[in-house]
Amino acid sequence: MRSVSRTPFSRYVALGDSLTEGLCDAAPRRPGSWLGWADRLAGILDGDARLAGRSFEFANLAVRGRRIDDVVADQIPHALRLQPDLVSVMIGGNDLMSPAADPDLLAARLESGVSALRSSGATVLLANVFDPQFAFFLKPFRGRAAVFNANIWSIARDHGAIVLDVWGVRDFQEPSMWASDRVHLSARGHRLLASRAAHTLGVPYAEVTTEPFGETGAAPSDEVPFRTWLRRYAFPWVARRLRRISAGDGLGPKLPVPQPIGPFEPAGPVGGRH
Repeated sequence: MRSVSRTPFSRYVALGDSLTEGLCDAAPRRPGSWLGWADRLAGILDGDARLAGRSFEFANLAVRGRRIDDVVADQIPHALRLQPDLVSVMIGGNDLMSPAADPDLLAARLESGVSALRSSGATVLLANVFDPQFAFFLKPFRGRAAVFNANIWSIARDHGAIVLDVWGVRDFQEPSMWASDRVHLSARGHRLLASRAAHTLGVPYAEVTTEPFGETGAAPSDEVPFRTWLRRYAFPWVARRLRRISAGDGLGPKLPVPQPIGPFEPAGPVGGRH
C-alpha cells in the first residue's frame, strides 16, 4: 500500500453511495441538505491546506443507491475529468446485499476503477465496508462482506491505494453511531468517520471537531420502535428492491463541480433512503 504523503491536498473528489452523499447527517442551517463524512473531511483538509498556504477545492459525486458499476462506469470518469489529487471511494454495500452477490467479482470490477484513478496520479482513499454486526438484519451478509474486504486490502496493495479501514473500528458497533433507519450513519458516526479518514491521510489534528461550510452538526437520531422501523424504512426498501428501483433514480451528485470550502446548496434533497 502507498505511504501517506503529508503534502496538503488541493482538490478532493468523493465517490460512492448514500453514505458518502451524507444521508441522515442533516445540515442544520441548510434545510433540505445533507452534510456527511466526506464533506466534513473536506473541511479538515481545507484547514490543513490553509496552514500550508494552499488553496483547496472539493466535489462530491456520490449518489444514494449507487453500486460498484455506477462508480466505475460513471463517477470515476467524471472524477478523472476534474483532475483531483485525492479521491475517496466508499462503495459496495448495496451490491453485497443482493441475493446473488459475488464479492470476488465485485472487487475485481472495483479494481479496474481504482487502477484508472491511480494511473492518473491521484491518491486513492479506498474504504472497506462496515462490519454488519451492528444491525441484526445485516448479519447474514457478514461472510461476503469479509471476503470483499480482504479483496480491498489486496487492491490497495497492488495499486498503491490507502485503505480507510471502517471494519476495524469497534466504535461503529455502537447504536448511537447509526441513524434511526439503522443503515446510515448518524451525525456522530459521520464525524467519527471523517476524523478516521483524516488520520488515515496523515492529518495529525483531525480529532478537532471541524464543521465545514459553517455547520454545527446534527444530533444522532433517536431509536424508533421496531414496528415503526419496519413500516418507515424496511418495507419501502424491500419494495424498491423487488421493483428494481433505487431512491437515487433520477438524482445527480450534490456537488458535481469542485468548489472552495464555503456555503453551497447541494442538489440532492433530503428524503429517500439507500
